[in-house]
Amino acid sequence: MDLKTARNIHRIFKGRGLTLSLAESCTAGLISHYLTTVPGASSIFAAGVVTYSADAKKRILGIPQKVLDTHGIVSEETARQMARRVRSLTKTDVSVSITGNLGPDVIEGKPRGLVYVAVSTKKWTVATKLMLKGTRKQIKETAVIGALSFLAEIMAHD
Repeated sequence: MDLKTARNIHRIFKGRGLTLSLAESCTAGLISHYLTTVPGASSIFAAGVVTYSADAKKRILGIPQKVLDTHGIVSEETARQMARRVRSLTKTDVSVSITGNLGPDVIEGKPRGLVYVAVSTKKWTVATKLMLKGTRKQIKETAVIGALSFLAEIMAHD
């Protein structure tokens, strides 16, 4: 993966004195890995949590069962809740979350390649939907690129 976007995120966050946290599901820590590959990551990156199962989302992040029952694990609302809750838990300025279906099977009636990313600050939370194609590995890597690109785009306009 090209680390250009990760470096750009570092530059934006460091320049503004902001801190970042992550709540990852389908990417299982890969976003955290890429962000911490850039030297000096500790100056912006506070914490990353992998909540792969529904139970972990409930126990660690405090996602209400009602949200999971109503919207599902792979949903915009779950992504928004994950981002808000990890930001609150870690006391960071900004957080990113990701949840999705890498396949091979349909989950909750949702197709392989469906991914939601959310970015949260104290003022707002915004989310995007990605429909990705390829193998499980390709979808995972493309989801990471999509999440980092979404964060960079949002922060460039904030």
